[in-house]
Amino acid sequence: MKEFVISEAQVETAILVGLITQSQDERKTNEYLDELEFLAHTAGANVVKRFTQKIEPNKVTYVGKGKLEEIHKYIEEEDEAEREIGMVIFDDELSAKQIRNIEAVLKVKILDRTSLILDIFAMRAQTANAKTQVELAQYKYMLPRLQRLWTHLERQGGGSGSGKGGSVGLRGPGETQLEMDRRIILNRMSLLKERLAEIDRQKITQRKNRSELIRVALVGYTNVGKSTLMNLIAKSEVFAENKLFATLDTTVRKVIIGNLPFLLTDTVGFIRKLPTDLVDSFKSTLDEVREADLLIHVVDISHPDFEEQINVVEKTIAELGASEKPSVILFNKIDAYSYIKKDEDDLTPKTKENISLQELMNTWMAKLNDNCFFISAKEKTNLDALKDKLYNRIRELHVQKYPYNNFLYQTYDDIEEE
Repeated sequence: MKEFVISEAQVETAILVGLITQSQDERKTNEYLDELEFLAHTAGANVVKRFTQKIEPNKVTYVGKGKLEEIHKYIEEEDEAEREIGMVIFDDELSAKQIRNIEAVLKVKILDRTSLILDIFAMRAQTANAKTQVELAQYKYMLPRLQRLWTHLERQGGGSGSGKGGSVGLRGPGETQLEMDRRIILNRMSLLKERLAEIDRQKITQRKNRSELIRVALVGYTNVGKSTLMNLIAKSEVFAENKLFATLDTTVRKVIIGNLPFLLTDTVGFIRKLPTDLVDSFKSTLDEVREADLLIHVVDISHPDFEEQINVVEKTIAELGASEKPSVILFNKIDAYSYIKKDEDDLTPKTKENISLQELMNTWMAKLNDNCFFISAKEKTNLDALKDKLYNRIRELHVQKYPYNNFLYQTYDDIEEE
């Protein structure tokens, strides 16, 4: 069963495959493949080639047969040159039938976007909670694909049957083993769900104990700098790295700005085409988003496709039932923002590559008024102004929710002395 994931952070050579369809043009496909390459790098793979095709997904082989043969020819040529290709990664989730048919032609390890993300989650999981959530998501992914684990039976000749059906005598044991595996996985999934239900109960109790404190949650696309920001505001040591899904576990810290204490939560990053099984499995983590009084949506403004990332996060928040919560957008990484300045005699229309940071700031501030901030967590730019604005927003929520709480009328030093 472990063939579904890379499981160890060792460098393997990979090929990426994506489709250009009616709903996904060439530009968007290339952006998705850029992200898939980043995912592959995070998992420990080195991407050496990309293949794309203008076609709707083929139910049998995902790409057309001609394109599959082209990929196979490239793999063979690389093998002859002693540059072995370890795997081929597809940008969409593949069915068991597709994986089986593709493997039969390419004869290398086949991964899809979902199995790659699951592998990274398995690598990143540190606590028992995160490991349980990842394991459940992996089993959900494996269950409908169990059939291909037993295709080796088809290649065995002989058996107790006679005539041309050489595999007749093997069908019973194969089917029995398949059902045994299915039963084992279902039992394991049931146990994992019970563990997660217990974790949910514990977290509900923990949240109840955080009485009379406003809860603020950092949300956003993966790798936008949430953990770095958490470290700066909370003065804590949350793991931060320039890789996708560096943080899986929810981290909650008590923060005090002036005389105002509140709870700050760092959550797992979202991503395009995030597997539904992962969202379901990470329910207890994402409950922190539902329970928050204020959402801080962190955005990497230096990313060329940051606006689509905003849409992905907002859609996921809506699916969690938290779209009506008070929120602010925090544009991070202004130090990394770059643009191409147009020549004065260039009369062609501006594209997003020609928009300066100041123009972008003016546009978003006109659109969102006081609900957006621009900072660099890395360079600590505008952090004091951010804290002042957060203080005002959180204080307003605090007075509304806890009108008789006296934290606001003491300094933190006074509370410490008591």
